[in-house]
Amino acid sequence: MANKDISFAVRRGTVHALVGENGAGKSTLMKILYGVQRQDEGTIKVNGSEVTLHSPSDAIDAGIGMVFQHFMLADNLTVLENVVLGAEKLHGIGGGARAEIRRIAEDFGLDVDPDDLVADLGVGDRQRVEILKVLYRGAKILILDEPTAVLVPQEVDELFDNLRELKAEGLTVIFISHKLDEVLSVADDITVIRRGTTVASVDPSEVNARQLAELMVGSQLPTPETSESTVTDRVVLSMRDITLAGGEGRDLLHDIDLDIHAGEIVGVAGVEGNGQAELVEVIMGMREPTAGTVHLEGTDISDWEVREIREAGVGYIPEDRHRHGLLLEAPLWENRILGHQTERPNVKGGLIDARGAKSDTERIVREYDVRTPSIFVTAGSLSGGNQQKLIVGREMSHASKVLVASHPTRGVDVGAQSAIWDLMRQARHEGLGVLLISADLEELIGLSDTIRVILRGRLTGTFDPDTVTSQDLGAAMTGADGSHGDAPAPADAGGDAAYPDSLTGPALAPSPAADDIEDPR
Repeated sequence: MANKDISFAVRRGTVHALVGENGAGKSTLMKILYGVQRQDEGTIKVNGSEVTLHSPSDAIDAGIGMVFQHFMLADNLTVLENVVLGAEKLHGIGGGARAEIRRIAEDFGLDVDPDDLVADLGVGDRQRVEILKVLYRGAKILILDEPTAVLVPQEVDELFDNLRELKAEGLTVIFISHKLDEVLSVADDITVIRRGTTVASVDPSEVNARQLAELMVGSQLPTPETSESTVTDRVVLSMRDITLAGGEGRDLLHDIDLDIHAGEIVGVAGVEGNGQAELVEVIMGMREPTAGTVHLEGTDISDWEVREIREAGVGYIPEDRHRHGLLLEAPLWENRILGHQTERPNVKGGLIDARGAKSDTERIVREYDVRTPSIFVTAGSLSGGNQQKLIVGREMSHASKVLVASHPTRGVDVGAQSAIWDLMRQARHEGLGVLLISADLEELIGLSDTIRVILRGRLTGTFDPDTVTSQDLGAAMTGADGSHGDAPAPADAGGDAAYPDSLTGPALAPSPAADDIEDPR
């Protein structure tokens, strides 16, 4: 049962955090509140009045809006067109709509131009457009699903400023997150659910992250610390003089030199859009460098196809699991084959071996704690953390030389995060070379043997994780330490806007016996 006897009450004009491990029932509960799914039992009250939510339209009519973790925007439309789409009758599609969008943006501190093309916006701006969409439709209660999962620290600070503006105007926010430090800093109240049931109501001023983690998963908050070095002298991946040209004569990558040794985790830190995505694409054969070479154990793979690189022993955990890691409508066992269609146990005699793939999917589900009723359900039916564990299990099963891990713990709970950290440490101990790209500076410092900073398409600094601080990395990531690099800002930085110039780092009570979701007056 996804949800069982969940009860919590939300106060008007507050940020109410909902936390729980992957598969705890958060997504199901939010789908119920937004009218996507109907509860079997129980009641929902808004402002003291019971409501029945058969569809998102019913939820919107009740003043409830939802911003999903994976944005639902049309890149080829402007901000105005995205906001108005489906709500044309409210203020038309011309000057009235534009004026209303500008008013909302000003009232709530959402700095977005209605005439900007969404394709040109960075992640933080796209999120503000999603918030604008629900406010435009009159929402007074906003559900934000993992709103900081794709944001860099500066954007997180800006989001929290926006939430304070929403509160000041009397709006209510239900905030779903796995990042406990952020929850504690922004929430007025916290509800913890575990395995589909409410287990506690928490005052953020009377609890710390470790106590929250214990409530969520029954164990202490994990740390990514790696105690002993396993780095060898054998270079498994080498990049020399890598340059990748962009538009208008600008380089997306410029003179990249990078070595990864067997048994080594090399971390890459950078504000999103500074060339990390392009670095990964060059390694994985998605883009051929304009200049320079990539060697895998001494063999030049600069012009190899993706399949050849994968078959040679390079695993890949993509940044966007939905776009590049999974077929959401396919069952888990078919997703286990994805990217490894020519390798055992997925093939036999040149043909797909369904029996072998299914058997190995069962192993991955068991060993990597993928919580699913069956390997025959679709990947899209799993929670985000369980989707991620499936991908990690698949890639760890094949990556014999190098693993390229791009934000491997993004959007997963503390339990899944700890499991992924343990798996990466174990693979490193067994001689795997790992390129770790992460926006989580604690993760980079704790797991890496060395950390490189990427800024404007250049590797501008090398840091020792034993001595570097998050503040040191933050300064280097923005060039505040003087390492700006000489290359101009790329014209296309992985879909994000121009590189930013600054970065700023960001007793338990029993559950109430409430039986409604309420915004009391």
